Amino acid sequence: MKIRIKGNSLRYRLTKGDIDQFSKKGYIEEAISFAEQVLIYALQCYTGNKLSATFNDNKITFLMPEIMAKQWASTDIVGFEYRDEALFLLVEKDFKCLDNVAEDQSDNYPNPLARQ
Repeated sequence: MKIRIKGNSLRYRLTKGDIDQFSKKGYIEEAISFAEQVLIYALQCYTGNKLSATFNDNKITFLMPEIMAKQWASTDIVGFEYRDEALFLLVEKDFKCLDNVAEDQSDNYPNPLARQ
């Protein structure tokens, strides 16, 4: 799972394996260490009706409605977004890049633009 933050915009990208784990457990998290501190970012299913996010104890948690999580894992839906006055949230499938990159992309979704 990747995280991208820009201003008041927060985006998660998940590989096939990430989404498979998330669909089975309803939860997935990653962490990055900064010296003696750790930032955790997680995606969690919940019973609400819209994407939301919390930030507590150095942990960002995206909350995804269960119905969205089921649709996402079993269809070609790329992702979901939500915007309120203060924050833009986006969670999406991670596609293979069209240009050469050094990172391992073997678990990414095929890029639909590669067929064109």
